[in-house]
Amino acid sequence: MTNSESTTTNTPESEANKDSYVKLAMRNMVKKKGVSLKHFFLTTFGLLGFLVGISYLTR
Repeated sequence: MTNSESTTTNTPESEANKDSYVKLAMRNMVKKKGVSLKHFFLTTFGLLGFLVGISYLTR
């Protein structure tokens, strides 16, 4: 019984920490909307450019 109780008590704590981290990250992303979108599009175009470049070199 003590094993199931200890795993039960550990799980909500880790979920609470994860939820608070996700909420904090989402709040930060909403606050800095322009920067997040700029980074998202730069990453998308960079990845697409990389994949197209690799496919061109390996054809």
